[in-house]
Amino acid sequence: MTLSAMAAEMDTSRAQLNRVLDPEAFNVTLETLSRAAKVVGRRLKVELV
Repeated sequence: MTLSAMAAEMDTSRAQLNRVLDPEAFNVTLETLSRAAKVVGRRLKVELV
């Protein structure tokens, strides 16, 4: 899957997707991470221990 196709599936911009994939970016929401996971057939799990 290309980044452009993934961004389209997430209903977001390619620039936003680049921020999601940037390990140095700290301003990504859980909602955005959840949509990204769903597009690639996964789900987001947040656990506080």
